[in-house]
Amino acid sequence: MLSTFFSSHLNITNVLSSAVAISSFPRFASTVPVTFQKGDQVWKDVPVDLGSNLMREAQRNGINLGGACEGSCACSTCHVYVDQEHFDKLPEASEREDDMIDFAFEPDVTSRLACQIEVTPELSGARVDIPLQTRNMVSEEDLLDL
Repeated sequence: MLSTFFSSHLNITNVLSSAVAISSFPRFASTVPVTFQKGDQVWKDVPVDLGSNLMREAQRNGINLGGACEGSCACSTCHVYVDQEHFDKLPEASEREDDMIDFAFEPDVTSRLACQIEVTPELSGARVDIPLQTRNMVSEEDLLDL
């Protein structure tokens, strides 16, 4: 009787198909791919951890991206340009981030600080350009006050 109940109410094939579909859905992945580049040279397509920030993930993957203030939004050394499609998906920059971008080397409309960009599934496939130069407005004395 119990087997009749389960066979009529639970189709194991459908359950397994659903489980496979859910496990392959990108929303449940722990990383997303992002391409970092500098100038015309593509550096790396890297898997970046969801919940982290782009500055930390670039550095973890061996990409030379500044971070003089260690991600506290007190400098512009992690300034990047995000491709327009993915830039439009990012939350608005805070007033503090906008102020720091004003000090960045050649900021434009898609400029952001990598330390302030949380990695979310929406960043999958993003192209992040690293400027050829940075401006470090932070001294060691400034870091002691943080």
